[in-house]
Amino acid sequence: MRTHYCAKVNEEHIGQEITISGWVASRRDHGGVIFIDLRDKDEVLQLVCDPADNVEAHKMAEDVRDQFVLIVTGKVRARGEGLENPNLKTGKVEIVVDKMVIENRSLPMPFELNDDKVNEEIRLKYRYLEMRTQKSYNIFKLRSDVTIATRNSLDEMGFLEIETPIMTKSTPEGARDYLVPSRVHGGEFYALPQSPQLFKQLLMVGGFDRYFQIAKCFRDEDLRADRQPEFTQIDVEMSFCDQEDVITVAEKLIYDIFSKSGFNIPSKFNKMTYNDAMEFYGSDKPDMRYNLAMVDVIDIFARCDNEIFSNIASDSKNNRIKALKVPSGDKIFSKRQMKGFEEYVRKFGASGLGYFQMKEDGLKGPLTKFFTPEDIALIIERCDLEIGDAVFFGAGDKKLVLDYMGRFRIYLAEIMDIIPKDSFEFLWVMDFPMFEVDEGKVKALHHPFTMPKLSEDGKIEYDDIEDISSIAYDIVLNGTELGGGSIRIHKEAIQAEIFKLLGIDEEEANDKFGFLLDALKFGAPPHGGFAMGLDRMIMLMAGTDSIRDVIAFPKTQKAQCLLTKAPSPVDNEQLKDLSLRVRQTPSV
Repeated sequence: MRTHYCAKVNEEHIGQEITISGWVASRRDHGGVIFIDLRDKDEVLQLVCDPADNVEAHKMAEDVRDQFVLIVTGKVRARGEGLENPNLKTGKVEIVVDKMVIENRSLPMPFELNDDKVNEEIRLKYRYLEMRTQKSYNIFKLRSDVTIATRNSLDEMGFLEIETPIMTKSTPEGARDYLVPSRVHGGEFYALPQSPQLFKQLLMVGGFDRYFQIAKCFRDEDLRADRQPEFTQIDVEMSFCDQEDVITVAEKLIYDIFSKSGFNIPSKFNKMTYNDAMEFYGSDKPDMRYNLAMVDVIDIFARCDNEIFSNIASDSKNNRIKALKVPSGDKIFSKRQMKGFEEYVRKFGASGLGYFQMKEDGLKGPLTKFFTPEDIALIIERCDLEIGDAVFFGAGDKKLVLDYMGRFRIYLAEIMDIIPKDSFEFLWVMDFPMFEVDEGKVKALHHPFTMPKLSEDGKIEYDDIEDISSIAYDIVLNGTELGGGSIRIHKEAIQAEIFKLLGIDEEEANDKFGFLLDALKFGAPPHGGFAMGLDRMIMLMAGTDSIRDVIAFPKTQKAQCLLTKAPSPVDNEQLKDLSLRVRQTPSV
């Protein structure tokens, strides 16, 4: 039905008769001569319907409206002088229509394409229409390029692509599982995988050495802009490796993906410990496109005459006093703005926010009266203050201070507009804690199959369980966790000890993970790997704010598909086959 795609038509085709097909992007009647912009998958080409050239084609063009499907034959000619469109690949040529077929008509559009102000619910309901935009095509062309580059890169490095099950056993750790009832085994359920974690470890036990998969994963969790109930990840595992081996593979893969998609990035990335990331930036995924690092000043505040600060500073293990310097902040922000920042951090649990201003005659602010001249000089030195700078202070419980000061850092960068828009800053965050304690319950920070850092004699030694480090690593891009991984536990005794520390007894461990524990008894090799969110990667590469823009048919934040109206009720016969009955929720 075509001889050429629109984007391929150029000056070389002038004088040739060609056939193109697509949708009407716009129609304009200029005093009897009708111009139609016809769009196919990735470009627009101008058609000219002039009654002086072809009366029949012009008559048909009078009936054409936006989004009609046309098949058009005509002769390519150069546009008139001054009429070229430099924004189009086809902007120097047009087609004089000889024959036109209206292959299909279209109802009036429910929204204007390329209008960013259209309600998202409308756009998702008619997702197939939004896909007709150039922006949407570019995103999914990029996504296709990335998946092809992923496969090619990992294939070159000796990895096998192997599929793992979608219906598997429920192991309720972390997010909630999506459950699938079994018809054959009434009252029993499969679970959709949150990741292929256990299966890829079993593949290493099976001797496959290097595995990868572009895997569908499912998590029933509260949604945000960068999350969906179903998502895709690049999943990689390898045997007989240490942490640096895994990082080398991941860096080459990322470099290949970005460079083959037209982006210039370094081949090696900076590294930072989890502890440093938290202490300097208040986040385990710091955005390194700008600085604004925090400085520890708890020892200086311990000597001040303010009892609130000195009491906080007396417990330097559990508390923090952090300074955040803003270059030229005294010139940028008014006193009223700086006082207003206190309201921002209070939203995240802060009890207050102190600040100093570096003037020509020294450090000024409501707190200076509590410090000796020597300690004021030390604050200036430690914070590296220059005339015109401002410095903010957060004090209190360690986790609380690091959290709200980390958020404050991002907030300041946004309102100061100092975040570069077209740069990619990668960072490895290493040495994550093995565990976290939440409301008295011990939880694995990554997952319970992560190898802890062991003593020289191969034991897990600790005074505080939260001080145990793991051989785990996250890859961060522009303040977003792109992915992560770890060296896995490959010895049954260590895995059993981790379960014990998590409060999982032998019976529960065997019930949930018995197949993995059994596999570890049969010569499991040392192994490790990583996974990266494909959707998040495309979102960052495409420069869009929502993960929904890069998924063909996404769900809303309430996990609904507005296009198909899923989830939806099923009839009683289907429920009966599955040994299920829906309990009516009482009305309030």
